[in-house]
Amino acid sequence: MKLDFNKKYTTIAVYTVITFAVCLLLVVFVQESEKISAGLKTVAKVLAPVTWGVVIAYILNPVMMLSENGLKKLLEKKKERPKLVRSLSVFLSMILLIAILIAFVAILIPQIVDSIVGIAGNFSTYLSNFEKWIYKFVEDYPDIYNFVQDQFNSIQPKINEFVNNLIPQLANIAVKLKDGAIGLIGGLKDFVIGFIVAIYLLFSKEKFIAQARKMVLAIFPKNFAQSLFNVASHANKTLGGFISGKILDSTIIGIITFICMTIMKMDFVALISVVIGVTNIIPFFGPFIGAIPSAVLLLVAAPKQVIPFVVFIIILQQFDGNILGPKILGDSTGLSPFWVMFAIFVGGGLFGFAGMLLGVPVFAVIYSLISDFINFLLRRKGMSADTGDYYAPAAETSPSSKRDFVNKPVSEIFKSRKKKQDGETEAAVNDNKDDSEK
Repeated sequence: MKLDFNKKYTTIAVYTVITFAVCLLLVVFVQESEKISAGLKTVAKVLAPVTWGVVIAYILNPVMMLSENGLKKLLEKKKERPKLVRSLSVFLSMILLIAILIAFVAILIPQIVDSIVGIAGNFSTYLSNFEKWIYKFVEDYPDIYNFVQDQFNSIQPKINEFVNNLIPQLANIAVKLKDGAIGLIGGLKDFVIGFIVAIYLLFSKEKFIAQARKMVLAIFPKNFAQSLFNVASHANKTLGGFISGKILDSTIIGIITFICMTIMKMDFVALISVVIGVTNIIPFFGPFIGAIPSAVLLLVAAPKQVIPFVVFIIILQQFDGNILGPKILGDSTGLSPFWVMFAIFVGGGLFGFAGMLLGVPVFAVIYSLISDFINFLLRRKGMSADTGDYYAPAAETSPSSKRDFVNKPVSEIFKSRKKKQDGETEAAVNDNKDDSEK
């Protein structure tokens, strides 16, 4: 006996089952969110060395390709030596990364540690100097002077109370420090293993990419697979250009900060330079995130240096935003300032510092994909994909004509515009014809 399926009801049944399955998965996800989160953390911990390896390889890939192009000109004049060239390129890239890390540890870390120890040891002196500076600043205003004096008098008991409450918790703090040290050692271990993983990834990156393409083509239809390849290519271009450019830009800004603060004979040069350089990686808000705590630190330790420092940071950020940044990054994201802020807020809220750094390029990729999809749908309907065609005409000034424009269907708008353009074209052709006859 042959069963006669009704296509309409079969489709409804399939969609019903899919909807029910999605709802069931959402319920399970909400109820078991803690277990799922713990499982994801375990997976992330296990894959941490591989993650480090992918990140290191991704950052060093442009350096390796640059070295490879130079070595090909030197070593492949008579005969191709791909393995030798690739091995030397990977070796030079790794040596460069190790040299940067050693220089950072050997030069900056001791100065940063000395700055932190100096702040902790001389905190009472800095607080006293800051108090004297505040008193001198407000001595001509008795009401404000009395208010500030009361605030400083109340600080000392609060500090004593904080210290008294801190002593019983020293055991817990010691345990947390021990756990933090163990976590740091584990992180260093993952980084070292990731370093080795990065060598293998860089050496055989073409093979891994070919295997990934092979798998995608085997699983998905050809057109869909090609779309995935285009998306991956666009994401790689956006992410790679943004991350490498931003790292270079922030490194230059940190070096300029170090040199200028040394010339101006300011305090905590190394510490503030590192803070400014690292936070400058964050788009838009990075300069403020680094400059505000640095200015507060100088305000407590050396109040006279605050105003010159703030003026210097403003000039530096204007130079970075208008000259250095556009030269290095160009228009790597293509996002307006509003969407940049949106991406930073969402990324930072979900993933912290890493989200603030990667939120902009990731959102740029998503924004581009959505824009391309919308343009595809418009073209399929025979409509324009140019955003400028959807602005209200500036020539329409009367309220009634504006209402007519708003209430008019989109198809009629395009028909009227097409007729207008055709009329203008026909008039221009007739004019040219008349001129030629004359």
